[in-house]
Amino acid sequence: MRRIISFFLALILIIGFSGTAASLSKMGSVGNEVADIQSALKKQGYYSGSIDGIFGTATKNAVLQFQRDNGLTADGIAGKNTLSALGVEESDNIGDFSSSDYVLLARIISAESRGEPYIGQVAVGAVVLNRIEHPSFPDTLSAVIYQKGAFSCIDDGQFYENIADSAYLAARDALNGIDPSGGAIYYYNPKIATSKWIFSRPVITIIGNHTFCN
Repeated sequence: MRRIISFFLALILIIGFSGTAASLSKMGSVGNEVADIQSALKKQGYYSGSIDGIFGTATKNAVLQFQRDNGLTADGIAGKNTLSALGVEESDNIGDFSSSDYVLLARIISAESRGEPYIGQVAVGAVVLNRIEHPSFPDTLSAVIYQKGAFSCIDDGQFYENIADSAYLAARDALNGIDPSGGAIYYYNPKIATSKWIFSRPVITIIGNHTFCN
């Protein structure tokens, strides 16, 4: 069953949620930039929904019509050219997270899951974000990542290596709320893990070489 769930999550990610490091609001995106897009579209009569910061079907349809009317590529994606035509400044933030948070999350994803399936990389990012909301962990992204003993890649130096391109994409998807881990706050590789305690945790799913658990 876990393999089936992981397959469909992977399919969803491949089809609809892979982003880019540049500002790119599309179906599934959330945050202040989306709200600004909705406001601009509403002012020009293209959008009549609520300004909720959620890029859903109504927002996409409004973007498509705006693009057609203004000679832009009609793909329903609010990229650089569409934002410029709308008079919306590209946002450095993704939801409540800054651009530096974005890079930091990409760095930990790259160090911890380089070589893993893309869905597994997103899942690792989701675990980091899940810890922020959990009472047993610090409440900021940087504090979670730099918590003593939390991630071995910081101690062995892998954290400071070049960031893989896929990790930037995975970080953006995780920050946009995609969680293939199923809400996990831990993960481990059973082939190399030595902690008896981690093997006792309830398993949620397995993606690539990582077991995700609570």
